[in-house]
Amino acid sequence: MTEPIPVTRAVDHGTAKLMPDVDRKRAWLLTVEGAPQSYVDLDEPTYLEFEYARRLGHVLDTVAEPGRPLDVLHLGGGALTLPRYVAATRPGSRQDVVEADRGLMELVAEHLPVPRGSGITLHGADARAWLEAAPDDSADVLVADVFGGSRVPAHLTSVGYAQQAGRVLRDTGVYLANLADAAPFGFLRSQLATFATVFEELALIAEPAVLRGRRFGNAVLVAARHPIDTAALARRTAADAFPARVEHGPGLRDLVGDALPVRDEDAVPSPEPPDGAFGIG
Repeated sequence: MTEPIPVTRAVDHGTAKLMPDVDRKRAWLLTVEGAPQSYVDLDEPTYLEFEYARRLGHVLDTVAEPGRPLDVLHLGGGALTLPRYVAATRPGSRQDVVEADRGLMELVAEHLPVPRGSGITLHGADARAWLEAAPDDSADVLVADVFGGSRVPAHLTSVGYAQQAGRVLRDTGVYLANLADAAPFGFLRSQLATFATVFEELALIAEPAVLRGRRFGNAVLVAARHPIDTAALARRTAADAFPARVEHGPGLRDLVGDALPVRDEDAVPSPEPPDGAFGIG
């Protein structure tokens, strides 16, 4: 049997590479411009290599009773790690994946195709434009994992964007976003203030070292119009190889402080990660 070989291709937003994992037979790492984007094990789609992906997976596991199919809208596709995870853990789910980089989407579809009947539909489009055209009350979960290079695009950070997310989500729905920042958390605090204008309940999942301002890192934002099961999330995230903390309630309000919601005209991308923040190995 031939060994899998790396694939390098120019895509819309730079150079993408698919690199096989020597330790797992059909597992691949996707990078764009050298930054890790996704990790997928085609034989074991419930295996989530990246810590932030595991945290998103914990939320996806707790938003409804185990195994119940969901309607999920993913903004940002990558190698389709989380859509594959939902398809495996919640068979029968209907999932739309919106990816602006059509070249990347074609690369993934060619080399890491999703199984037939998976319920996953791919769309080449801008995330906000797609969201604004989506029907009211059409999603149980909205997952935002959109990075232009290594930064969240500005037009996905404003109150106008948050309002569109709230419109598309059902009343029982949950919004999830993969964000990244470092102390003094100007971006993260503004995002919490922004989503608080639409959603009554907020939680943040991140490693203690990130929350204490010791280093740049990912933080998962969870937003809903109903109580979030933070106790279940705290148990799951504390048991990970790199344990995370779930901030909510007064602790989260203290973090937000005097931060203001972001208007479209004032929106800026998330901060540029320092060199090596998301390197490989």
